[in-house]
Amino acid sequence: MSYLPTNVKKERNLTEKQQLFLDSIITTNGDLSKAAELAGYSSNYHQVLQSLKQEVIDLASEVLARSAPSAAFKLIEVLNSDRPIAQANVKLQAAQTILDRVGLGKQDRVEVNHNAGGGIFILPEKQAINLEEGDYEDLSN
Repeated sequence: MSYLPTNVKKERNLTEKQQLFLDSIITTNGDLSKAAELAGYSSNYHQVLQSLKQEVIDLASEVLARSAPSAAFKLIEVLNSDRPIAQANVKLQAAQTILDRVGLGKQDRVEVNHNAGGGIFILPEKQAINLEEGDYEDLSN
C-alpha cells in the first residue's frame, strides 16, 4: 500500500524503483539509507532524494495526516485519565505538534476592519487676489 496520494502519482510518472524507494521510506520508518538499499539504489541516495523531493514532502504530509486521529485520541486519553501517565507532557506536545502540522491546531486570527468614509473633497478653483497699498500690514520690520 502506498502512502503517496494518487493525484501525485498521476502528475508524475515514477519509475518502479522510485516508487519502491518511496514505499520503503514507510516500511523503514523514515530511514532513507535503508529505503534506498531496499529499492536497489547505491549507498549514495542523495540524488534520488533530490529528484523526489516534492514526493517525499507529500509523503511526510500524508504520514502526519494519517497520524492525526491517533494524536487526537492521545489528547483525549490524557485529558480523561485519572491515573498518572508516563511522559504525559512529551506525549501531549508530540500530539499537539502533529495536529498543528496538519492544520488542526490553534489558529491565530486577525480581524481587520477598515472604514473609508468621506470620499473626495473638491476645492474651488484658485483665483488671483489684487491687493493695493494699505490693504495689508508690513511685517518685515
